[in-house]
Amino acid sequence: MPESVETVWAGVLSKLDDDTRITPTLQGFLRIAVPKGVMAGTIYLEVQNDLTRSMIEQRARVPLTEALAALENDDVTSFAVTVNPDAEHPRAAESTVRPAREERAGYAKTTRFDADAPDFGGDVAPRTPGDHSQATVPRAAHGQHVAPPAGPDHHPRSTPGPDHAPRSPLDGTSRPVSAFASPSDADARAVDGESRLNPKYTFDNFVIGGSNRFAHAAAFAVAEAPARAYNPLFIYGDSGLGKTHLLHAIGHYAQTMYPGIRVRYVSSEEFTNDFINAIANNMAQAFHARYRSIDILLIDDIQFLQGKDTTQETFFHTFNTLHEANKQVVITSDVPPKRLTGFEDRMRSRFEWGLITDVQSPDLETRIAILRKRAQAEDLTMPDDALEFIASRITTSIRELEGALIRVTAYANLYRQPIDLALVSSVLRDLSADDEPTVVAPVDIIRHTADYFRLTEDDLYGSSRSQAIATSRQIAMYLCREMTNLSLPKIGQLFGGRDHTTVMYAHRKITKLITERRDVYNQVTELTTRVRQNGNGSHA
Repeated sequence: MPESVETVWAGVLSKLDDDTRITPTLQGFLRIAVPKGVMAGTIYLEVQNDLTRSMIEQRARVPLTEALAALENDDVTSFAVTVNPDAEHPRAAESTVRPAREERAGYAKTTRFDADAPDFGGDVAPRTPGDHSQATVPRAAHGQHVAPPAGPDHHPRSTPGPDHAPRSPLDGTSRPVSAFASPSDADARAVDGESRLNPKYTFDNFVIGGSNRFAHAAAFAVAEAPARAYNPLFIYGDSGLGKTHLLHAIGHYAQTMYPGIRVRYVSSEEFTNDFINAIANNMAQAFHARYRSIDILLIDDIQFLQGKDTTQETFFHTFNTLHEANKQVVITSDVPPKRLTGFEDRMRSRFEWGLITDVQSPDLETRIAILRKRAQAEDLTMPDDALEFIASRITTSIRELEGALIRVTAYANLYRQPIDLALVSSVLRDLSADDEPTVVAPVDIIRHTADYFRLTEDDLYGSSRSQAIATSRQIAMYLCREMTNLSLPKIGQLFGGRDHTTVMYAHRKITKLITERRDVYNQVTELTTRVRQNGNGSHA
């Protein structure tokens, strides 16, 4: 009598228990797969999302196939994975997972993801429930790296359900880390504003594609199990590709999983400014307490610590304190650690202790998906050809992509016209699919803005609060944010040493005004065109 599909699958999992290729995280993915039946020698496994399917097919294919062969069951010789978002998976508590074999995550050998690592296929959306693919033994890929762990949901739920109970981060033993606050402490610390998290940046609204799939999976793993997955997590890539979004998403999801957890997001320049102010005001102890008593430190654009030896020394000791206390550190940069100039070797080596992963420019399908998701969030109706037009014109920056969408919607609102391909191509006529990316210098933006409003550059740099000058200055700040890779603190420094919050306010204000006032819309559009037309010419 043939064995039941459950018995076959239990036998496979038993064979894999001692397989060193199956990490604890990968084992977790296998244990939430549900065997549904056997057909023509193939056992069909059902999972809830495309990410889980990809992890099993790409990372467990060889061990799984070998385990099936070891069963010596002629009725089952291969496996396939199908996706059903509504599928129920076994409760985590009911799965017997063996203890982790790995070293403490922070000191483990660096696991690296980059463009050369095998991709999951680049799908933006999960496959339909009926989709499946036959798995066979692949040839070993040269230089193949282990994929980062990730949680079981392709798009994580904002609130864990009953089958997704929070797990306590561990300190290497079976007891929860005491530094993570209990639920009774939540109200006192989780909502005091110290986290500095942007509510717009969550895993729910992060669009996954081939260019960021590994980074997303790693970020999700860290959010689910701080200091247990990879510590530190180092994400690198060009400006405007979603690194900051992932940092904030980690913080939000960790706060949902572990009420009361202490999270702090900070750019490296804000860290520097906080340190300088603490020294100037004789408050170094308070500074150290603020940054060394948290559970998750999310630090953005670490490259801006280049050449700041004293601040680097302080960050070095902050990093060590957090890491030794088994607290999570997540870092972003525009380059990988080995290419960070102006940093001591001991600092770069610490960045390589955990996981290094990159984000790249999104492909066309992902860019369209990003635009569609943003349009849906704003309750906009846009035809596919209009979305594709925008996505085909802007290829390197998600920030520019969303900026173009704002221009289009602002025009449509102001002139009360429906959004179609004709309107989009008219509004974005300054963008050509054949154009090289324009190199824009912030000094050019300031010069053009001053000329346009018949002001001097000193007016924009200065402290005048007259409405005409203040609005012109805010438009220049807006354009610097939209058209350059400068961080908010850098833009603030450029405009007379202003605080980054001033730049944030200016960007929000102008973004709002261009949707409400035709004169501001026309001013921003004309200035954008002028700067682009002269960008490469003056700074080739």
